[in-house]
Amino acid sequence: MVKVALIGAGKMGISHLSILGTHSNVELVGVCDISSLVTDFLSKFSAYPCFSDYHKMIEKTKPEAVFVAVPTRQHYDIIKFLLEKNIHVFAEKPFTLKPEHSYELKQLAQSKCLVNQVGYHNKFMGTFKELKELVNQNLIGDLYHFTGEAYGPVITKKKTGDWRSSPKEGGGCLLDYASHVIDLINDTLSPIVKARGTVLKSIYSEHVDDAVYSILELESGLSGILSVNWSEETYRKMSTSISIFGTKGKIICDATELKVYFKKAPNFKNYTKGWNVKSVVSLEEPVDFYLRGEEYSAQVDYFIDAVQHKELRPVNNFESASKTDQAIYLIRQNQLG
Repeated sequence: MVKVALIGAGKMGISHLSILGTHSNVELVGVCDISSLVTDFLSKFSAYPCFSDYHKMIEKTKPEAVFVAVPTRQHYDIIKFLLEKNIHVFAEKPFTLKPEHSYELKQLAQSKCLVNQVGYHNKFMGTFKELKELVNQNLIGDLYHFTGEAYGPVITKKKTGDWRSSPKEGGGCLLDYASHVIDLINDTLSPIVKARGTVLKSIYSEHVDDAVYSILELESGLSGILSVNWSEETYRKMSTSISIFGTKGKIICDATELKVYFKKAPNFKNYTKGWNVKSVVSLEEPVDFYLRGEEYSAQVDYFIDAVQHKELRPVNNFESASKTDQAIYLIRQNQLG
């Protein structure tokens, strides 16, 4: 059993708490949140020890691993504290607000050989995992263009007062929504090294961006377009997708479906000439506990297993999350006008 604690019991924190609470290899030793409403409720209706101060929780419960699900502004101080205490860390995305902080934490975790992971859950989806395999096999020939998109109805009217409205807290479409797409582009294709002609557009928000549009250049030389809008009411929920164009075909992939067009039949699995369509149901691996989607449990399982085996792993580690933070910085720095 791995002794695990949670810092931050908001939306994502409660999701992690639900999964960890049913995990056969986890002993949940503490939950920390500054809201007494949350901790009073958990104290009354669960057996989890609750705290308002994470320093006291760590001192008393001595966890082996901690899940950090607080606003991004707080990540650096909390994660650094945990790493210095030799504690394995799972942090929500985005990693930090400053690339130099991400790099420092990455270096610290590596130097101490501590398991580290950031919650970019899309990479645990069957469709995006298959997408990466198709790209790695070079099945659609020489790549010449890509588009990375995400749309959803998060901010659909003027609103202030929560963390999404504050750039200091890590609010804004670029950090909250576009980071998912950026991370997938970095991992599936190649790290982003340049951004050109970026537009950060406020639609309803006063202090943060609601839409992001940018031309991206990758380390591999490939270029493409980023288009993300969290004020798009024509979508029922967040929709993240990547389209990749090659000389031998085309791939369109989102969370629910993978569509691949081949000019000629490839000698790979059961793919044929023309259009091939696969649903996430046929590509997803089963998990012991389902909440919102298999990917949420899969990422927790991956982290806990790594802690048990004391094994540093490549998927969603601090190093890859640091590259995503660097790309976010580049996109912001290259705004038009």
